[in-house]
Amino acid sequence: MNDTHTRLALGPVLYHWSRETLLAFYRDMADSPVEIVYLGETVCAKRRGLRLDDWLGLARELAESGKEVVLSTLALIEADSELRSLRRLCDNGEFTIEANDMAAVSLLASRGLSYVGGPTLNLYNPHSIAVLAETGLHRWVMPVELSRAAFADIHADLPAGVETEVFAFGRLPLAYSARCFTARAHDLPKDDCQLVCLDDPDGLLLATREAEPFLVLNGIQTQSAHSFNLMTAEARPDAAIDVLRISPQSRHMDTILAAFDDWRHGRADGAALAVRLEACLPTGSCNGYWMGEAGMAVAPSA
Repeated sequence: MNDTHTRLALGPVLYHWSRETLLAFYRDMADSPVEIVYLGETVCAKRRGLRLDDWLGLARELAESGKEVVLSTLALIEADSELRSLRRLCDNGEFTIEANDMAAVSLLASRGLSYVGGPTLNLYNPHSIAVLAETGLHRWVMPVELSRAAFADIHADLPAGVETEVFAFGRLPLAYSARCFTARAHDLPKDDCQLVCLDDPDGLLLATREAEPFLVLNGIQTQSAHSFNLMTAEARPDAAIDVLRISPQSRHMDTILAAFDDWRHGRADGAALAVRLEACLPTGSCNGYWMGEAGMAVAPSA
């Protein structure tokens, strides 16, 4: 493994946190070991604690601390107002964009801008990646449900110059809907949701009839209850992975990022670090998708 090659990225915050919490969180991240920070709202346009100018201000602060900053777009565009906001984001003139839907790809391509292809672009083969590379894509984020074997197959035929980013830690974003399931769980209409998701900084947990953690509701997004942890499956990160994405949670981020920094630099084995992190996870870990099994599974490393 070339431990100087693999970079750490902090993915966008997927939950609804208050303005004060977000500002404090990202200021703490300025001193973290991550090289790349994704900023912006990707789930729900009604979460407006930070406006574009606020995100740009944070981006400049993080860039001054040496971070590569990427501004992330919504995964589901539902209204003209959201499309107008997307245009303003793409026209920011300073920072790279993570395109999370094809509207963003179209806007960025028309402007001749290089961009990151987010996980919700659903890029499942090198041919699709090659098509988008011609429009400006320079890094793709692998869909969370793809396996280690699928990654190896795609990487073997990846267009020259395109980097690969893999979701390495956090609750897996599984699906998006025009409905807000968090509002529905509180018997509220989506148009008058009262931003009740603010009460759940790591999403609203759903359990089975047997009281086993199953899914997490996060507004229009459905997540896994268990947190995916790539370290449970790999002693060391694959050198073919350019970037490891860590998805933020409300607690223990310093410990989590330090563990991944140790892992990529070969200071500790993945299995040992995964055990250390287990107490930091809201409901335990999973690695099934990466191992080619059911997503909720915890399969032993090969």
